[in-house]
Amino acid sequence: MTTLFQLTEAPAATTAAGPPARYRVAGLDISLTGTGIATLGGTTCIRTKGRRADSIPDRRARQKHIVDTALTEIGTVDLACVEGPSHASMGQAGHHDLSGLWWCIVGALVDRDIPVAVVPPMSRAKYATGKGNSRKAAVLEAARKRYGAILPNDNEADALILRAMGMEWLGTPLAEVPDGHRAALAGVQWPDREAVTGR
Repeated sequence: MTTLFQLTEAPAATTAAGPPARYRVAGLDISLTGTGIATLGGTTCIRTKGRRADSIPDRRARQKHIVDTALTEIGTVDLACVEGPSHASMGQAGHHDLSGLWWCIVGALVDRDIPVAVVPPMSRAKYATGKGNSRKAAVLEAARKRYGAILPNDNEADALILRAMGMEWLGTPLAEVPDGHRAALAGVQWPDREAVTGR
């Protein structure tokens, strides 16, 4: 797992009810070839390869490996921020399998009673760079600069941005971002806040 330099999580403001809350948030950029995951411990990427000639059992085994590994990496968290489907790439090879993988992971999180936020790709890019149409390379560069993180690939950068969005939504931002970037939070399908903060 890649570690993050100079990454501290600011606690939420102290309330009359007691000490500030600290939330466990995971970010997931789900992919058949490189699922990026970000947690308090850092970032990692689950790499797999498939072939067009793969049998149904082979394809299922690949999905199961990604799901099981992702759930192990995530562990127990208060919120999982998952990148939503990219409708612009629905015609690409493997889209059917990717949709199945997405639902396998999200379904497993729900079965574990982990609240899930679904972040549109454009919202993820806007939070990172201020522009919803930014390419992955721009998001990677922005993540490296803002969070001082060692990020070997854009999958892990996307996951870190997703996690940062969840932390921001909970009032414990990983770093200050401009208001224009923060506006991206409005496009996210958030769970019921009490389901997260009341855990």
